[in-house]
Amino acid sequence: QVQLVESGGGLVQAGGSLRLSCAASGRTFSSYVMGWFRQAPGKEREFVARIYWSTSYADSVKGRFTISRDNAKNTVYLQMNSLKPEDTAVYYCAAQITSTRFNYWGQGTQVTVSS
Repeated sequence: QVQLVESGGGLVQAGGSLRLSCAASGRTFSSYVMGWFRQAPGKEREFVARIYWSTSYADSVKGRFTISRDNAKNTVYLQMNSLKPEDTAVYYCAAQITSTRFNYWGQGTQVTVSS
């Protein structure tokens, strides 16, 4: 069983930055596709970014957010710059392991951006 633990959420003013971290268990982390998703109040969970050997982003965060990973530390990061109030959500780390979909999820970390 793979466990994912997010950290780094908090309250920030619009235009500010935060970096989220997600520590994963497991001995083959480098083989995991990792992703970040978010869910705002009253809305469905949505894709934010993913990384394996390449990266991809939702249009809403492209140019502002950067996903990266450190395989030696079993950790994936989400650097969020130029934050907007509409980025307010619970952010979830996810792993896609021997599956065609993300099948492991963290508990989520709250990000609140004030205007």
